[in-house]
Amino acid sequence: MAAQASILDQAVGKAAVTRNVVVASDALSALPDLLRDVPGGEVVVIADETTMNVAGRNVLSILADAGLSVGAPIVLEETPRLKPHARTSRAIAAALTDRVIPIAVGAGVVNDLAKYAAELAGRPYVCVATAASMDGYAASGAALLDDGFKRTLDCRPPVTVIADLDILSGAPRRMAGWGYGDLAGKIVAGADWILADALGEEAINREPFALVQGNVREWLSQPEAVAAGDKNALGDLMGGLLISGFAMQAHGNSRPASGAEHLISHVWEMERLTFRGEPAAHGACVGIGTVGILALYEWLLAQEISSTAIGTGGSSANQIEAEIAAGFPEQHLADSARAEMAIKLQGAKRRTERLRALASLWATLRAELRETCVPASEMERWLRAAGAPAHPHDLGVSLTKFAADYRRARLIRRRYTILDLLDDLGWLDRAIADLFSENGFWGRRSETGRMEAASAFRDDKQQTTWEKLP
Repeated sequence: MAAQASILDQAVGKAAVTRNVVVASDALSALPDLLRDVPGGEVVVIADETTMNVAGRNVLSILADAGLSVGAPIVLEETPRLKPHARTSRAIAAALTDRVIPIAVGAGVVNDLAKYAAELAGRPYVCVATAASMDGYAASGAALLDDGFKRTLDCRPPVTVIADLDILSGAPRRMAGWGYGDLAGKIVAGADWILADALGEEAINREPFALVQGNVREWLSQPEAVAAGDKNALGDLMGGLLISGFAMQAHGNSRPASGAEHLISHVWEMERLTFRGEPAAHGACVGIGTVGILALYEWLLAQEISSTAIGTGGSSANQIEAEIAAGFPEQHLADSARAEMAIKLQGAKRRTERLRALASLWATLRAELRETCVPASEMERWLRAAGAPAHPHDLGVSLTKFAADYRRARLIRRRYTILDLLDDLGWLDRAIADLFSENGFWGRRSETGRMEAASAFRDDKQQTTWEKLP
Protein backbone atom coordinates (compact mmCIF):
# COMPACT_ATOMS: atom_id res chain seq x y z
CA MET A 1 0.00 0.00 0.00
CA ALA A 2 2.96 2.37 0.48
CA ALA A 3 3.73 2.52 -3.24
CA GLN A 4 0.05 2.96 -4.00
CA ALA A 5 -0.17 5.81 -1.48
CA SER A 6 2.77 7.53 -3.14
CA ILE A 7 1.12 7.33 -6.57
CA LEU A 8 -2.14 8.57 -5.06
CA ASP A 9 -0.36 11.52 -3.45
CA GLN A 10 1.23 12.39 -6.78
CA ALA A 11 -2.17 12.21 -8.49
CA VAL A 12 -3.77 14.45 -5.88
CA GLY A 13 -0.93 16.93 -6.31
CA LYS A 14 -1.75 17.23 -10.02
CA ALA A 15 -5.54 17.29 -9.57
CA ALA A 16 -7.37 20.38 -10.74
CA VAL A 17 -9.93 20.52 -7.90
CA THR A 18 -9.44 17.80 -5.28
CA ARG A 19 -7.00 18.83 -2.55
CA ASN A 20 -7.30 16.15 0.13
CA VAL A 21 -7.71 12.37 0.01
CA VAL A 22 -7.60 10.02 2.98
CA VAL A 23 -7.70 6.24 2.42
CA ALA A 24 -7.17 4.54 5.79
CA SER A 25 -8.81 2.88 8.74
CA ASP A 26 -10.60 5.44 10.90
CA ALA A 27 -10.37 7.97 8.07
CA LEU A 28 -13.63 9.59 9.19
CA SER A 29 -11.83 11.12 12.17
CA ALA A 30 -9.91 13.38 9.77
CA LEU A 31 -13.10 14.90 8.36
CA PRO A 32 -13.62 17.85 10.79
CA ASP A 33 -10.12 19.27 10.26
CA LEU A 34 -10.37 18.90 6.50
CA LEU A 35 -13.76 20.63 6.44
CA ARG A 36 -12.33 23.72 8.10
CA ASP A 37 -10.54 24.49 4.83
CA VAL A 38 -13.78 24.33 2.80
CA PRO A 39 -15.59 27.68 2.46
CA GLY A 40 -19.11 27.67 3.82
CA GLY A 41 -21.10 27.45 6.98
CA GLU A 42 -23.56 24.64 7.57
CA VAL A 43 -22.69 21.06 6.64
CA VAL A 44 -25.41 18.95 4.99
CA VAL A 45 -25.08 15.19 4.50
CA ILE A 46 -26.58 13.69 1.32
CA ALA A 47 -27.13 9.93 1.50
CA ASP A 48 -29.62 7.19 0.77
CA GLU A 49 -31.28 5.18 3.52
CA THR A 50 -28.61 2.46 3.50
CA THR A 51 -25.55 4.72 3.47
CA MET A 52 -27.12 6.96 6.09
CA ASN A 53 -27.18 3.99 8.44
CA VAL A 54 -23.75 2.70 7.37
CA ALA A 55 -21.84 5.96 7.71
CA GLY A 56 -24.04 9.04 7.54
CA ARG A 57 -25.08 9.08 11.18
CA ASN A 58 -21.49 8.58 12.25
CA VAL A 59 -20.42 11.51 10.06
CA LEU A 60 -23.08 13.72 11.65
CA SER A 61 -21.98 12.71 15.14
CA ILE A 62 -18.28 13.33 14.43
CA LEU A 63 -18.99 16.75 12.96
CA ALA A 64 -21.33 17.79 15.77
CA ASP A 65 -18.80 16.68 18.40
CA ALA A 66 -16.19 18.82 16.64
CA GLY A 67 -18.43 21.87 16.96
CA LEU A 68 -19.34 22.25 13.30
CA SER A 69 -22.78 23.50 12.26
CA VAL A 70 -24.74 20.51 10.95
CA GLY A 71 -28.01 20.84 9.05
CA ALA A 72 -30.75 18.29 8.50
CA PRO A 73 -29.51 15.51 6.19
CA ILE A 74 -30.99 14.92 2.74
CA VAL A 75 -31.91 11.24 2.65
CA LEU A 76 -32.82 9.94 -0.80
CA GLU A 77 -35.42 7.18 -0.78
CA GLU A 78 -35.97 4.85 -3.72
CA THR A 79 -36.45 1.09 -3.93
CA PRO A 80 -35.02 -1.34 -4.70
CA ARG A 81 -32.06 0.94 -5.40
CA LEU A 82 -31.50 4.66 -5.93
CA LYS A 83 -31.35 5.59 -9.62
CA PRO A 84 -29.04 8.21 -11.18
CA HIS A 85 -31.63 10.66 -12.50
CA ALA A 86 -30.48 14.20 -13.24
CA ARG A 87 -33.84 15.49 -12.02
CA THR A 88 -32.96 14.21 -8.54
CA SER A 89 -29.79 16.32 -8.59
CA ARG A 90 -31.80 19.36 -9.60
CA ALA A 91 -34.14 18.83 -6.65
CA ILE A 92 -31.16 18.50 -4.27
CA ALA A 93 -29.59 21.66 -5.68
CA ALA A 94 -32.77 23.60 -5.04
CA ALA A 95 -32.50 22.68 -1.35
CA LEU A 96 -28.89 23.87 -0.97
CA THR A 97 -28.19 27.41 0.17
CA ASP A 98 -25.19 29.45 -0.91
CA ARG A 99 -23.38 28.72 2.38
CA VAL A 100 -23.94 24.96 2.62
CA ILE A 101 -21.10 22.42 2.37
CA PRO A 102 -22.68 19.26 0.86
CA ILE A 103 -21.17 15.93 1.94
CA ALA A 104 -22.01 12.95 -0.26
CA VAL A 105 -22.07 9.80 1.85
CA GLY A 106 -22.43 6.80 -0.41
CA ALA A 107 -21.13 5.09 -3.50
CA GLY A 108 -21.61 5.74 -7.22
CA VAL A 109 -25.16 6.99 -7.54
CA VAL A 110 -25.18 9.09 -4.37
CA ASN A 111 -21.85 10.65 -5.29
CA ASP A 112 -22.90 11.50 -8.85
CA LEU A 113 -26.21 12.96 -7.71
CA ALA A 114 -24.52 15.10 -5.06
CA LYS A 115 -21.71 16.11 -7.43
CA TYR A 116 -24.10 17.47 -10.05
CA ALA A 117 -26.30 19.09 -7.40
CA ALA A 118 -23.27 20.86 -5.93
CA GLU A 119 -22.31 22.11 -9.37
CA LEU A 120 -25.81 23.46 -9.99
CA ALA A 121 -25.76 25.15 -6.60
CA GLY A 122 -22.28 26.56 -7.15
CA ARG A 123 -20.88 24.86 -4.04
CA PRO A 124 -17.73 22.80 -3.40
CA TYR A 125 -18.56 19.38 -2.00
CA VAL A 126 -16.96 16.57 -0.02
CA CYS A 127 -17.27 12.84 -0.66
CA VAL A 128 -17.31 10.08 1.95
CA ALA A 129 -17.06 6.79 0.02
CA THR A 130 -18.89 3.78 1.41
CA ALA A 131 -17.74 1.09 -1.05
CA ALA A 132 -14.86 0.49 -3.46
CA SER A 133 -17.38 0.05 -6.23
CA MET A 134 -16.54 2.52 -9.05
CA ASP A 135 -14.08 5.15 -10.26
CA GLY A 136 -16.30 8.22 -10.26
CA TYR A 137 -15.52 9.47 -6.76
CA ALA A 138 -12.66 11.70 -7.87
CA ALA A 139 -13.69 12.23 -11.49
CA SER A 140 -14.97 15.36 -13.14
CA GLY A 141 -18.49 14.90 -14.47
CA ALA A 142 -21.44 12.84 -13.29
CA ALA A 143 -22.87 9.90 -15.25
CA LEU A 144 -26.61 10.47 -14.96
CA LEU A 145 -29.77 9.58 -16.81
CA ASP A 146 -31.09 12.78 -18.36
CA ASP A 147 -34.37 12.23 -20.15
CA GLY A 148 -33.51 8.53 -20.11
CA PHE A 149 -30.16 8.89 -21.95
CA LYS A 150 -26.98 8.12 -20.01
CA ARG A 151 -24.81 11.23 -20.20
CA THR A 152 -21.72 12.49 -18.45
CA LEU A 153 -22.83 15.93 -17.27
CA ASP A 154 -20.19 18.57 -16.65
CA CYS A 155 -19.45 19.22 -13.00
CA ARG A 156 -16.47 19.59 -10.70
CA PRO A 157 -15.15 16.72 -8.57
CA PRO A 158 -15.07 16.83 -4.76
CA VAL A 159 -12.56 19.01 -2.93
CA THR A 160 -12.01 16.20 -0.40
CA VAL A 161 -12.45 12.42 -0.54
CA ILE A 162 -12.60 10.23 2.57
CA ALA A 163 -12.41 6.45 2.14
CA ASP A 164 -12.53 4.74 5.52
CA LEU A 165 -11.31 1.15 5.16
CA ASP A 166 -13.39 0.08 8.15
CA ILE A 167 -16.47 1.15 6.20
CA LEU A 168 -15.30 -0.20 2.83
CA SER A 169 -14.55 -3.64 4.30
CA GLY A 170 -18.07 -3.80 5.72
CA ALA A 171 -19.76 -3.17 2.36
CA PRO A 172 -21.33 -6.13 0.54
CA ARG A 173 -18.52 -8.10 -1.13
CA ARG A 174 -20.20 -7.85 -4.52
CA MET A 175 -19.66 -4.08 -4.48
CA ALA A 176 -15.87 -4.53 -4.43
CA GLY A 177 -16.38 -6.90 -7.36
CA TRP A 178 -18.14 -4.07 -9.20
CA GLY A 179 -15.19 -1.78 -8.46
CA TYR A 180 -12.84 -4.44 -9.77
CA GLY A 181 -14.94 -4.64 -12.94
CA ASP A 182 -14.75 -0.87 -13.37
CA LEU A 183 -10.95 -1.00 -12.98
CA ALA A 184 -10.72 -3.88 -15.45
CA GLY A 185 -12.23 -1.61 -18.07
CA LYS A 186 -9.12 0.58 -17.99
CA ILE A 187 -7.34 -2.09 -20.06
CA VAL A 188 -9.77 -1.51 -22.92
CA ALA A 189 -9.73 2.26 -22.36
CA GLY A 190 -5.97 2.23 -22.91
CA ALA A 191 -6.18 0.13 -26.07
CA ASP A 192 -8.95 2.31 -27.52
CA TRP A 193 -6.97 5.48 -26.82
CA ILE A 194 -3.89 3.99 -28.49
CA LEU A 195 -6.03 3.26 -31.55
CA ALA A 196 -7.60 6.72 -31.60
CA ASP A 197 -4.18 8.35 -31.24
CA ALA A 198 -2.58 6.28 -34.00
CA LEU A 199 -5.43 7.02 -36.41
CA GLY A 200 -5.44 10.76 -35.73
CA GLU A 201 -8.76 10.84 -33.87
CA GLU A 202 -7.69 11.81 -30.35
CA ALA A 203 -4.11 12.38 -29.27
CA ILE A 204 -2.93 10.63 -26.11
CA ASN A 205 -2.38 12.94 -23.14
CA ARG A 206 0.74 11.21 -21.87
CA GLU A 207 0.56 11.99 -18.16
CA PRO A 208 -3.06 10.88 -17.51
CA PHE A 209 -2.53 7.93 -19.83
CA ALA A 210 0.56 6.78 -17.93
CA LEU A 211 -1.12 7.35 -14.57
CA VAL A 212 -3.67 4.67 -15.43
CA GLN A 213 -1.90 2.39 -17.88
CA GLY A 214 1.32 2.30 -15.90
CA ASN A 215 -0.49 0.94 -12.83
CA VAL A 216 -3.66 -0.86 -13.88
CA ARG A 217 -2.21 -4.38 -13.98
CA GLU A 218 -0.90 -3.94 -10.46
CA TRP A 219 -4.34 -2.74 -9.34
CA LEU A 220 -5.87 -5.89 -10.82
CA SER A 221 -3.28 -8.27 -9.35
CA GLN A 222 -5.15 -9.27 -6.15
CA PRO A 223 -8.60 -10.49 -7.22
CA GLU A 224 -8.82 -13.21 -4.57
CA ALA A 225 -7.90 -10.78 -1.76
CA VAL A 226 -10.51 -8.31 -3.05
CA ALA A 227 -13.13 -11.07 -2.93
CA ALA A 228 -12.06 -11.94 0.62
CA GLY A 229 -12.53 -8.34 1.81
CA ASP A 230 -8.86 -7.90 2.74
CA LYS A 231 -8.40 -4.28 3.89
CA ASN A 232 -5.03 -3.84 2.20
CA ALA A 233 -6.43 -5.15 -1.09
CA LEU A 234 -9.49 -2.94 -0.76
CA GLY A 235 -7.24 0.03 -0.06
CA ASP A 236 -5.26 -0.66 -3.22
CA LEU A 237 -8.48 -1.18 -5.17
CA MET A 238 -9.87 2.12 -3.87
CA GLY A 239 -6.58 3.85 -4.62
CA GLY A 240 -6.73 2.62 -8.22
CA LEU A 241 -10.30 3.81 -8.60
CA LEU A 242 -9.40 7.23 -7.21
CA ILE A 243 -6.28 7.57 -9.34
CA SER A 244 -8.38 6.76 -12.41
CA GLY A 245 -10.69 9.57 -11.37
CA PHE A 246 -7.76 11.96 -11.00
CA ALA A 247 -6.54 11.00 -14.48
CA MET A 248 -9.95 12.03 -15.78
CA GLN A 249 -9.69 15.28 -13.82
CA ALA A 250 -6.29 15.98 -15.35
CA HIS A 251 -7.43 15.22 -18.89
CA GLY A 252 -10.79 16.97 -18.63
CA ASN A 253 -12.97 14.03 -19.66
CA SER A 254 -13.31 10.27 -19.18
CA ARG A 255 -11.05 9.14 -22.05
CA PRO A 256 -8.24 7.89 -19.72
CA ALA A 257 -10.64 5.47 -18.03
CA SER A 258 -13.44 4.70 -20.47
CA GLY A 259 -13.64 2.99 -23.84
CA ALA A 260 -15.93 0.66 -25.75
CA GLU A 261 -16.54 -1.46 -22.64
CA HIS A 262 -18.29 1.52 -21.02
CA LEU A 263 -20.43 1.99 -24.12
CA ILE A 264 -21.86 -1.51 -23.65
CA SER A 265 -22.49 -0.70 -19.99
CA HIS A 266 -24.25 2.56 -20.87
CA VAL A 267 -26.54 0.79 -23.35
CA TRP A 268 -27.67 -1.60 -20.64
CA GLU A 269 -28.07 1.14 -18.07
CA MET A 270 -30.11 3.29 -20.47
CA GLU A 271 -32.49 0.44 -21.15
CA ARG A 272 -32.77 -0.09 -17.38
CA LEU A 273 -31.35 -3.60 -17.30
CA THR A 274 -32.30 -5.36 -14.09
CA PHE A 275 -31.17 -8.62 -12.59
CA ARG A 276 -33.04 -10.40 -9.82
CA GLY A 277 -35.21 -7.36 -9.28
CA GLU A 278 -32.38 -4.81 -8.98
CA PRO A 279 -30.86 -2.42 -11.53
CA ALA A 280 -27.65 -3.90 -12.90
CA ALA A 281 -24.64 -2.25 -11.25
CA HIS A 282 -22.38 -0.10 -13.41
CA GLY A 283 -19.18 -1.98 -12.54
CA ALA A 284 -20.85 -5.32 -13.20
CA CYS A 285 -21.85 -4.17 -16.68
CA VAL A 286 -18.38 -2.71 -17.34
CA GLY A 287 -16.64 -5.95 -16.32
CA ILE A 288 -18.69 -8.01 -18.76
CA GLY A 289 -18.25 -5.37 -21.44
CA THR A 290 -14.49 -5.54 -20.84
CA VAL A 291 -14.37 -9.29 -21.51
CA GLY A 292 -16.47 -8.75 -24.63
CA ILE A 293 -14.29 -5.99 -26.07
CA LEU A 294 -11.06 -7.82 -25.22
CA ALA A 295 -12.41 -10.78 -27.21
CA LEU A 296 -13.05 -8.35 -30.08
CA TYR A 297 -9.47 -7.08 -29.83
CA GLU A 298 -8.19 -10.67 -30.02
CA TRP A 299 -10.15 -11.09 -33.22
CA LEU A 300 -8.76 -7.85 -34.69
CA LEU A 301 -5.18 -8.63 -33.70
CA ALA A 302 -5.39 -11.98 -35.51
CA GLN A 303 -6.06 -10.19 -38.82
CA GLU A 304 -3.53 -9.08 -41.41
CA ILE A 305 -4.14 -5.48 -42.46
CA SER A 306 -2.61 -3.87 -45.52
CA SER A 307 -3.57 -1.18 -48.03
CA THR A 308 -6.09 -3.63 -49.52
CA ALA A 309 -8.22 -3.10 -46.40
CA ILE A 310 -9.13 0.36 -47.68
CA GLY A 311 -12.30 -0.75 -49.41
CA THR A 312 -15.94 0.16 -49.26
CA GLY A 313 -16.49 -0.34 -45.53
CA GLY A 314 -18.00 2.20 -43.18
CA SER A 315 -21.66 2.74 -42.42
CA SER A 316 -23.39 5.47 -44.38
CA ALA A 317 -25.56 8.13 -42.76
CA ASN A 318 -28.64 6.28 -43.99
CA GLN A 319 -27.46 2.98 -42.56
CA ILE A 320 -26.73 4.61 -39.20
CA GLU A 321 -30.15 6.22 -39.15
CA ALA A 322 -31.71 2.81 -39.80
CA GLU A 323 -29.67 1.28 -36.97
CA ILE A 324 -30.67 4.03 -34.55
CA ALA A 325 -34.34 3.74 -35.44
CA ALA A 326 -34.26 -0.04 -35.02
CA GLY A 327 -31.99 -0.12 -31.98
CA PHE A 328 -33.56 2.65 -29.89
CA PRO A 329 -37.35 2.55 -30.15
CA GLU A 330 -37.76 5.22 -27.44
CA GLN A 331 -37.78 8.56 -29.26
CA HIS A 332 -35.68 10.51 -26.77
CA LEU A 333 -32.95 7.84 -26.82
CA ALA A 334 -32.95 7.77 -30.61
CA ASP A 335 -32.69 11.57 -30.79
CA SER A 336 -29.73 11.60 -28.41
CA ALA A 337 -28.00 8.87 -30.41
CA ARG A 338 -28.58 10.90 -33.59
CA ALA A 339 -26.95 13.94 -32.00
CA GLU A 340 -23.87 11.90 -31.00
CA MET A 341 -23.59 10.18 -34.37
CA ALA A 342 -23.98 13.47 -36.26
CA ILE A 343 -20.71 14.54 -34.65
CA LYS A 344 -19.04 11.21 -35.33
CA LEU A 345 -20.18 11.30 -38.98
CA GLN A 346 -18.34 14.58 -39.46
CA GLY A 347 -15.20 12.47 -39.29
CA ALA A 348 -16.42 10.05 -41.96
CA LYS A 349 -14.48 11.96 -44.60
CA ARG A 350 -11.30 10.95 -42.75
CA ARG A 351 -12.05 7.25 -43.09
CA THR A 352 -9.61 6.66 -45.96
CA GLU A 353 -6.93 8.63 -44.13
CA ARG A 354 -7.50 6.56 -40.96
CA LEU A 355 -7.23 3.27 -42.81
CA ARG A 356 -4.09 4.31 -44.67
CA ALA A 357 -2.54 5.18 -41.32
CA LEU A 358 -3.71 1.82 -39.94
CA ALA A 359 -2.17 -0.12 -42.83
CA SER A 360 1.16 1.70 -42.58
CA LEU A 361 1.36 1.33 -38.79
CA TRP A 362 -0.22 -2.09 -38.33
CA ALA A 363 2.88 -4.11 -37.45
CA THR A 364 3.96 -1.66 -34.74
CA LEU A 365 0.42 -0.87 -33.60
CA ARG A 366 -0.53 -4.53 -33.32
CA ALA A 367 2.48 -5.20 -31.09
CA GLU A 368 1.56 -2.26 -28.83
CA LEU A 369 -2.06 -3.35 -28.58
CA ARG A 370 -1.06 -6.93 -27.76
CA GLU A 371 1.10 -5.62 -24.94
CA THR A 372 -1.73 -3.43 -23.63
CA CYS A 373 -4.56 -5.96 -23.81
CA VAL A 374 -5.19 -8.91 -21.53
CA PRO A 375 -6.53 -12.14 -23.07
CA ALA A 376 -10.29 -12.18 -22.70
CA SER A 377 -10.30 -15.59 -21.03
CA GLU A 378 -7.71 -14.40 -18.50
CA MET A 379 -9.75 -11.30 -17.70
CA GLU A 380 -12.78 -13.54 -17.28
CA ARG A 381 -10.84 -15.58 -14.69
CA TRP A 382 -9.68 -12.46 -12.84
CA LEU A 383 -13.23 -11.14 -12.60
CA ARG A 384 -14.51 -14.48 -11.34
CA ALA A 385 -11.75 -14.59 -8.70
CA ALA A 386 -12.72 -11.08 -7.54
CA GLY A 387 -16.36 -12.11 -7.18
CA ALA A 388 -17.39 -10.00 -10.17
CA PRO A 389 -19.74 -10.85 -13.06
CA ALA A 390 -17.82 -11.97 -16.13
CA HIS A 391 -20.38 -13.40 -18.58
CA PRO A 392 -23.58 -11.82 -19.98
CA HIS A 393 -25.60 -14.63 -18.40
CA ASP A 394 -24.41 -13.34 -15.00
CA LEU A 395 -26.77 -10.40 -15.52
CA GLY A 396 -29.45 -12.36 -17.34
CA VAL A 397 -28.35 -11.10 -20.78
CA SER A 398 -28.64 -13.64 -23.58
CA LEU A 399 -25.80 -14.06 -26.04
CA THR A 400 -28.24 -13.12 -28.79
CA LYS A 401 -28.87 -9.76 -27.18
CA PHE A 402 -25.20 -9.25 -26.37
CA ALA A 403 -24.30 -9.80 -30.04
CA ALA A 404 -26.69 -7.02 -31.04
CA ASP A 405 -25.37 -4.71 -28.32
CA TYR A 406 -21.88 -4.75 -29.80
CA ARG A 407 -23.32 -2.78 -32.73
CA ARG A 408 -25.66 -0.61 -30.70
CA ALA A 409 -22.89 0.49 -28.33
CA ARG A 410 -21.00 2.55 -30.90
CA LEU A 411 -24.13 4.62 -31.64
CA ILE A 412 -24.43 6.35 -28.27
CA ARG A 413 -21.12 8.24 -28.01
CA ARG A 414 -18.92 10.25 -30.34
CA ARG A 415 -15.76 8.62 -28.90
CA TYR A 416 -13.71 6.61 -31.42
CA THR A 417 -13.12 3.00 -30.32
CA ILE A 418 -12.40 -0.41 -31.79
CA LEU A 419 -16.08 -0.63 -32.73
CA ASP A 420 -15.67 2.34 -35.07
CA LEU A 421 -12.44 0.98 -36.55
CA LEU A 422 -14.10 -2.32 -37.38
CA ASP A 423 -16.99 -0.41 -38.94
CA ASP A 424 -14.47 1.66 -40.97
CA LEU A 425 -13.00 -1.60 -42.25
CA GLY A 426 -16.43 -3.09 -42.96
CA TRP A 427 -15.54 -5.97 -40.63
CA LEU A 428 -17.76 -5.36 -37.61
CA ASP A 429 -20.48 -7.84 -38.60
CA ARG A 430 -17.93 -10.52 -39.48
CA ALA A 431 -16.09 -10.03 -36.20
CA ILE A 432 -19.28 -10.31 -34.16
CA ALA A 433 -20.41 -13.36 -36.10
CA ASP A 434 -17.07 -15.07 -35.50
CA LEU A 435 -17.15 -14.35 -31.75
CA PHE A 436 -20.57 -15.98 -31.45
CA SER A 437 -19.91 -18.88 -33.81
CA GLU A 438 -19.64 -22.37 -32.37
CA ASN A 439 -15.85 -22.12 -32.07
CA GLY A 440 -15.71 -18.41 -31.31
CA PHE A 441 -15.07 -16.86 -27.90
CA TRP A 442 -18.72 -16.52 -26.85
CA GLY A 443 -19.87 -19.57 -28.77
CA ARG A 444 -17.54 -21.72 -26.68
CA ARG A 445 -19.10 -20.19 -23.56
CA SER A 446 -22.71 -20.61 -24.61
CA GLU A 447 -24.69 -22.65 -22.14
CA THR A 448 -26.48 -24.40 -24.97
CA GLY A 449 -23.60 -24.65 -27.42
CA ARG A 450 -25.80 -23.10 -30.12
CA MET A 451 -24.61 -20.46 -32.55
CA GLU A 452 -27.12 -17.97 -31.20
CA ALA A 453 -26.24 -14.88 -33.19
CA ALA A 454 -23.75 -15.67 -35.94
CA SER A 455 -26.12 -16.02 -38.90
CA ALA A 456 -27.99 -12.80 -38.09
CA PHE A 457 -24.82 -10.77 -38.57
CA ARG A 458 -23.42 -12.50 -41.63
CA ASP A 459 -26.34 -11.72 -43.90
CA ASP A 460 -28.15 -8.57 -42.82
CA LYS A 461 -26.40 -5.49 -41.53
CA GLN A 462 -29.68 -3.86 -40.57
CA GLN A 463 -30.76 -6.70 -38.26
CA THR A 464 -29.42 -4.90 -35.22
CA THR A 465 -32.01 -5.11 -32.48
CA TRP A 466 -32.01 -8.14 -30.25
CA GLU A 467 -35.78 -8.38 -30.51
CA LYS A 468 -35.41 -9.21 -34.21
CA LEU A 469 -32.94 -12.02 -33.71
CA PRO A 470 -34.21 -15.62 -33.58
